[in-house]
Amino acid sequence: MRRNDLFLRVGLLAILCLSIFILVPSFGKLTNLINILRQGALLNILAIGMTIVILTGGIDLSNGSVLALSSCVSAIAMKNGTPMVISIIISIAIGVVCGIANGTMVAYIRIPPFIATFAMMYLARGLAYVVLNGKIMYGFDKSFRFIGAGDVLGVPIPVIISVLLLLFFQAILTQTSFGVNIYSIGSNKESSRLVGIDVKKVTVMAYLISGVLSAIAGIIYTARLDTAEPVVGASFALDAIGAVIIGGTSILGGEGNLLGSVIGVFILTIIVNGMNMIGISSLWQEFIVGGVILVMITIQVYMKGTKSIIQPWNIKMIKNKY
Repeated sequence: MRRNDLFLRVGLLAILCLSIFILVPSFGKLTNLINILRQGALLNILAIGMTIVILTGGIDLSNGSVLALSSCVSAIAMKNGTPMVISIIISIAIGVVCGIANGTMVAYIRIPPFIATFAMMYLARGLAYVVLNGKIMYGFDKSFRFIGAGDVLGVPIPVIISVLLLLFFQAILTQTSFGVNIYSIGSNKESSRLVGIDVKKVTVMAYLISGVLSAIAGIIYTARLDTAEPVVGASFALDAIGAVIIGGTSILGGEGNLLGSVIGVFILTIIVNGMNMIGISSLWQEFIVGGVILVMITIQVYMKGTKSIIQPWNIKMIKNKY
């Protein structure tokens, strides 16, 4: 993302916060700000994975369902006496399998990303219903609940996890050859193949990352609400896509930034939080959020055009690599 675009979104976020604060001064209370951070942390984790996938020119509609499946499997494991650490590893393994399956369908079988992940969305959700037999499971150990509901010096654990994941993957995208390859593939797959990039392998890795992050989000979600059920996360994929687009990542791939996606996450989170505080009916909230996404997409199209490009620093890194 160009620096001017990032500043624009930071400015929009600041104006949004100021506007809500003027209407509802209690918006600025520390308890509400912490609540916004906690609510945004889960979506931010999903948006990191979604950003990486979209940068390759793909899309992942299954992350909400993978979240639900991994959540349900880990919940059953813990209820059956499996140690918490092993249950978490099993949950992440579910994310790995689903991510690899998505990437394989897209990269090797050449199923369009929309269709492949749409199918996985139903497969994972269906398995979640089968695993829990359509029931709800609740009442987990306090040590597990700490992951989602605990805090360190007043900072919620989900926020800490989210920030650490953001820093880790931002470093990967900006400082490693894998990150360069992600941008290159999103810009032009054929050119990337000709310069020696293993397009299929990198694509599978992108979807694998999205699957793992979905599983991590599932663990946090269950730990926070002390509940596991198959219906959770139904709208998470669309929320993550919306946040990524608002953050300036091109839906065509090749251009974007995790920092922009974070801003997109908090624009969406703050809009919903502000509407609740103002007292806007929930019947109108999705309509308003949809309007915001449409406006941001329109601005992006007019500012950048519809052609994805590799950022200047990426061009330099590619030249150094090849």
